[in-house]
Amino acid sequence: MDTKTRGAALVVAAVVLLVATLGVSAAMAPEAAVSGDNEERRTLIGIQGGGPGWHEHGSIANVEGTEVTWRLADTDSYFDVTLLDNGSVMAGFMDSGYEECGPYESPCTHSGFRILDPETKEIQYEYSFPVRSSSNSEVHDVERLESGEFLLTDMEYEGLRIVEGGEVTWRWNASDYYEAPPDQTRRDWLHINDVDVIGEGQFLVSVRNANQILVVERGEGVVETINTDDGGDDSTCTTRGQLADQDGDGDVRCGDPAVINHQHNPQWLGGTPAGDGEAAVLVADSDNDRVVELHRQNGEWEVAWTLERAGGIDLRWPRDADRLENGNTLVTDTLRKRIFEINRNGTVVWSITTERVPYEADRVPYGEPSEGEWYAGEAPNQGAGGGIPVLDEAAALLPGVFPWLPFWFNGAQLGLTLVSLGIAGVGARDLWNSR
Repeated sequence: MDTKTRGAALVVAAVVLLVATLGVSAAMAPEAAVSGDNEERRTLIGIQGGGPGWHEHGSIANVEGTEVTWRLADTDSYFDVTLLDNGSVMAGFMDSGYEECGPYESPCTHSGFRILDPETKEIQYEYSFPVRSSSNSEVHDVERLESGEFLLTDMEYEGLRIVEGGEVTWRWNASDYYEAPPDQTRRDWLHINDVDVIGEGQFLVSVRNANQILVVERGEGVVETINTDDGGDDSTCTTRGQLADQDGDGDVRCGDPAVINHQHNPQWLGGTPAGDGEAAVLVADSDNDRVVELHRQNGEWEVAWTLERAGGIDLRWPRDADRLENGNTLVTDTLRKRIFEINRNGTVVWSITTERVPYEADRVPYGEPSEGEWYAGEAPNQGAGGGIPVLDEAAALLPGVFPWLPFWFNGAQLGLTLVSLGIAGVGARDLWNSR
């Protein structure tokens, strides 16, 4: 076989392999969008966006059933979204192009929260402040307190703040509990990404990079740590410029990654916030690609229920899980770009997909209930299927940059696509050399 013929044969073989890979995968893929039962559902979704850093095309979407009835796409990224009693929407956000930049060069990026009119899409109120970077400095979560004040996470300076009338009235600094770097704005140190009110002056706080969830009490500080440091390997907390041993004692405060690993959006399901009494938390265990329910018994927190697969599809970096009023669970499966609801048996009763990377979703008008049913002993653990670890991890990074990729594009599809491109490259070289 001469060089030209071999080159043409290789290009044809590469095309056949690629088409067969994609065609068979699409045909065999389970259905990601499920209209579900006859129950009426309204869902509010905060969409972080896409592109580099996922800081482009942020939006908020209102979904009736499985149809988007309105969308607001006016900022780089939206995160936590909440429907207020008056019908307005409150949302954490990050956006660029601000002129008021404090210590930073103008124009700069601001992060904070907005209250929006869903009908006119106008900003009714905004509280924001300049941040050094558009990446890992965002306000991911905001809660409106009964006092009318606003409680929000502060990833720029790593802590919590309560604001009223645009002024900070209270702060909790994570440096009171964790070893802080000299300049907290220059590294993604703790990545505090969620806060919920669970009692009078008691807040449930997600400290992502420490693999820990805290109960912080006003006037007392940290009164409970979920997933305490057991003296094990701290590498999941210290890589990529996260926690560092600032005091030189050879240790950082890092929870066991087998329990939760870089989690998002914990939900308090009930119990006593501190002490040895029984309690439960539902949380998106993001880096473990699952949702877990943790129970405390005799002072120890343990995994009581897990969800790694739903509707025949493995979860891929979920970032929100809410136990609903009806006892079902609503999950935002970020890198699959889907939001789904399962019942106690693990059956998907409703599901939709999004064009861009979603951050979290609330079932309207309930939002995220402050308490919910406990699943342990009721629902079977839903384990994940097999995969190709290295290729699956690489494929997981692609949907944010290439939003057109289908949810079923996993490690196997990526591997066969690369093989196809390699064969085509060799064939193209042979054709070039045979000119």
